[in-house]
Formats: sequence, structure tokens, C-alpha cells
Amino acid sequence: MTISRKLTIRAESWPLKQRFSIARGSKISADVLAVELRCGDMVGRGEAVPYRRYGESMETVTAAVETIQTALEAGMDRTALLDALLPGAARNAIDCALWDLEAKQQNTTAAALAALQPKPIQTAFTIVIDDADKMAAQAEKAQAYPLLKIKLGGRDGVMADITRLAAVAEARPDAQLIVDSNEGWQIDELARYADQLGRYGVIFFEQPVPQKQEVGLADIDLPFCADESVHDRGSLSDLPRAYGWVNLKLDKTGGLTEALACAAAAKADNRKIMVGCMVATSLSMAPATLLAQHADMVDLDGPLWLAEDRADGLRYDGAIVHPPSPDLWG
Repeated sequence: MTISRKLTIRAESWPLKQRFSIARGSKISADVLAVELRCGDMVGRGEAVPYRRYGESMETVTAAVETIQTALEAGMDRTALLDALLPGAARNAIDCALWDLEAKQQNTTAAALAALQPKPIQTAFTIVIDDADKMAAQAEKAQAYPLLKIKLGGRDGVMADITRLAAVAEARPDAQLIVDSNEGWQIDELARYADQLGRYGVIFFEQPVPQKQEVGLADIDLPFCADESVHDRGSLSDLPRAYGWVNLKLDKTGGLTEALACAAAAKADNRKIMVGCMVATSLSMAPATLLAQHADMVDLDGPLWLAEDRADGLRYDGAIVHPPSPDLWG
């Protein structure tokens, strides 16, 4: 006899230790959509973060999940899910819940289902945008992290951002640096100040200009990583070659299933991979730690910003992130 499923959808808000500020704005809480898919005494869990940049809200993502609730409860699998919903937060939450449930039903792990043997990984730590001296203080406080992700893209322009970058570089000469301006610069400004930006040994500049301007990156001699321009495998084919790196996030790909396929496609396209995240709980990060096994760089510091994480959350030893406990996910 087939046991039917029961889907539960819940909006949650997790307070942060401090304000998280980027070029697009600030937040003081991690607002997530948590789903549970129960089958008998087994429960698969997933979590996602709606992102306004892609027209998502808690309401629209919840509504998207609800459109397939009947099919999910009747047994929809991960393959069918890829066709049922577009890439995004709604599909991510469900896909990750299906991985978790499948692992439990087969008395195995999600890592085994993905043919992976997960190892601890090293994460970057984010330095949020602020005055230069305050960003330098953040960097000094983050001594445990050899890789810093610096949020720039301030409304005061690239020159002010260079002052911020210089302050962080001076405060942490031992650290490797990546810069993320979240589309906050204009292509002409970036071209004008490229030589100055290139003095700090930055590994790459992540999505520095709006997507509609990114064709101009080919004329600028700096290393770049695509973020907002990359969603799933389909988006890779239109990506400018100036992007030697791609930032894969489960909330963009629409779950671990597509993310793993997208990672393989990116590698085949000779692009390096960073696995990124939104500010969220360890339930969001846990599936991403599997994707991170394929990555050249990892940015999964989301739970470190929370005042309090979920029970059985990921274990962080400084910059080292350990594989998730089965009590959390997978």
C-alpha cells in the first residue's frame, strides 16, 4: 500500500546578530520559507529564501509551492519537479525536501544518493558594506577566515569603494579577497578605475555591473564572476566569456538537482565554480555543502550571521564547515 504524503509550508524569520548590508539594501533578519514533506513517520525538509531581485516574495514563493501541492502529496519526484516549477526559491525548498525524504526512505544519505563522499570545506566570510574604517574593523575581527568576501557597490561611487577595499586589504594583508558589488557599479566607472581596482590582488569581482551592461566586461582586464546572471544550465549558454567564474546558489538553480547538473555544465564550459548562499539557516546550507564538493571556492557563511541557528545546525570550526548531521538534513 502506498502511503500518501503531507506537505507543510511555513514562513519563518530568524533575527541576525547585526545588520547585513549590501548595495541593494540591509536586513536584520533572515526571512525563509521552510517546507516539510511527511510520508508516514519520515519527514523531508527544505528551506529557501525569496529574492526580490528576481521578483520573488514570501507570498509568491508560497503560492508557487501551493500550485503543486496536490502533485507532491500524490508522489511527484525530483525529475517531474524540474518541469513543474521554474528555477527559484520555491523549487529549491521542495527539491531539497525531496532529497532529504528520499535518503530517509532508502535508509541512506543524500550524499550517497549523489555519489559523493562529503568532506569539510572552507568558507569565505562576508564583510558587509559600511564606512571604510568600520569595514577594516570587521576584517580584523574575522581573523579566523583566510578568505574574505567584500561587499561594495555603495551609492557614493567606485572611488569610495576603492577606499573601502584598500582599508580591508591593509587590515588583513594575510587574507585572500573577493569583491561583490551586487550590480552596484556602472560599466564606464569600472573601466575608468580598473587599474586601481587591480592593485589589490582580488581573486575576482562578482557581478560588478547590471546584467544589461555585462557585455562590456570583455574590454576590462579584471577577473569576473557571474552571480545574478546565472540561474540554471540554460543561462550558461548566454553568459559572456569575461566571466571565468560562476556563483551557483540553490535558490537560483531551483534546488540541488539542477545545481549539480549546472556545476557539471559549468566545468565542461571551462568556468570555475563558487558555491554561494543567501543569509539563512543551516537547513539552507546543508544541501549546498554537497554542491560545494564540486566547487573551486565556497561562500556558505549564512548561518554565522544568525543570532540563533536551528537545532542540529552545521558545525563551523572557524572557516571550516563540517558535513551536516542527518538530524538536520540528508
